[in-house]
Amino acid sequence: MHDEVVFAVTKAVVTRQLKPGDRFPSIRTLSQELKINPNTAQRIVSTLVERGILEVQPGIGTIVGTLRPAPAPVRRAALHDDIERVVVEARRVGLDVDDLVELIRREWK
Repeated sequence: MHDEVVFAVTKAVVTRQLKPGDRFPSIRTLSQELKINPNTAQRIVSTLVERGILEVQPGIGTIVGTLRPAPAPVRRAALHDDIERVVVEARRVGLDVDDLVELIRREWK
């Protein structure tokens, strides 16, 4: 559940469904709405804060942060494992590199 929620929130931020400064639910609200353990909700928020997706503002709560690009080597390293998994899965189902690139281009939009 942790990874799925982190991905969903990250996607909402990069697609601008959630904008910088938007308030994010409290740990209690998040755990109740998703019907998950509060410890899991805390881990989700902590992960999103560590990644710079969310920021904790004293007196305000947790808000959506402003995305700042990491340096190129850090970006590449962060995506390496995910890209490797996608390439392996694409090969498993018989896609060639051109098909994979086209799928990525469509998703990018």
